[in-house]
Amino acid sequence: MKLPSRSKSYMIPEYSLTGDLLSFLTCNLQYRYQNKGTLPPSKPVQRWFGEFIHGVMEEAFIQWKQNKTEFPWDWLKDIRPIENQIDLRLQARGLYPHDEDLFFSTTNREVENLNEHDHKKLASARAEKAINIWGKHLFPLIDSSELLIKGIRDMPGYDENRSRSNYYGINGVVDVLTSMKINKTLEQSTLDTYNNKIIDILKKNEDFHKMIEESDDGEDYEIIIDYKGMKRPPIEVDNPKAENKWESHKQQILTYSWLRSKQEDSKSIFAGIIFYLNELVPSKEDLALIKEEMRDGLINDETLEKYKKDFDLIENWQEDDKAPELSNEFKLERSIRIININNEEIEKSLEKFDDVVYDIEESLINEMKGSKIQEAWKAEADERTCLACDFRTFCKSYKNKTKDFKIP
Repeated sequence: MKLPSRSKSYMIPEYSLTGDLLSFLTCNLQYRYQNKGTLPPSKPVQRWFGEFIHGVMEEAFIQWKQNKTEFPWDWLKDIRPIENQIDLRLQARGLYPHDEDLFFSTTNREVENLNEHDHKKLASARAEKAINIWGKHLFPLIDSSELLIKGIRDMPGYDENRSRSNYYGINGVVDVLTSMKINKTLEQSTLDTYNNKIIDILKKNEDFHKMIEESDDGEDYEIIIDYKGMKRPPIEVDNPKAENKWESHKQQILTYSWLRSKQEDSKSIFAGIIFYLNELVPSKEDLALIKEEMRDGLINDETLEKYKKDFDLIENWQEDDKAPELSNEFKLERSIRIININNEEIEKSLEKFDDVVYDIEESLINEMKGSKIQEAWKAEADERTCLACDFRTFCKSYKNKTKDFKIP
């Protein structure tokens, strides 16, 4: 009797919005080494802060929900224990901050005599501002946090003789999902009771206000919220080969919206919000980048005029000087971004995601068929990414670019 041959194993490739999409767009070759080759960066400080601020905000919400601690929170009593907890959690995963960014969990004695006005550590200052400025408006609106969402799409450019699968999966984690009713948003009395800055900003957004007016009065709706442990990116990117983080972040929220809409318990999604939490306490590096963006014309004239005093302070500031005292209004507006949700924009974002998946799959298949890594994966990144990359010593693209870089 002839035994049947074993069929080929069937696998659906899985791609995440941050771990794959944003990483690949930053640099294809770096993505290959870090994500597919499991070679983590030697100094993952940016990754540390992103995970630190996400963990702090999630834990702060859990504690607020349990204890209803009134705002503002005391840094030493209320916020520092959360920092300790998240710091130890990250240390267990091999993630450490720079010494100047955080008081380490194992050296508590050095903070015993400090209060919320004395501490100067950058990550601590940002955590405190994030909780006391946005947390008090955000926490009462939260329906769920750290929500895993998944979906499946047709594999772009599918070829049965070449492609690994005829489908691919998308997954992502929504930092915060809010759920509200239309009539509660529209009623002025409710706004007075809440005095909620986030709802107030949303109501001033023309597209959001239009969606509210066109919806049924008693309808529930959702807003997707994402934290970013970074400064606000420029709206335009001069170099077409560099990643446009402004558009990538918008695409991320729109794709989240599509994934969420596929879940049974989902409601209509009216908007997305991104919080750029570094803007609440900008570092000297952040200020230098804003100054550079002003020079390159990457900040629109309306914003420049509205916050002329703040931009003048940044323009006249020198890196050896003390950081300028920027207005709270300036920092607040730069720290929040509203993403308008509509089907046309969602479809565009999904097509862009398909394009990225196609490029990743092509690179993978080319390498599997014998191409060298640096031939199968392109190395196109901006100067800052290249200079901080662990793989620059053997990257051919970096060697070709070096002559144009301002290497410190």
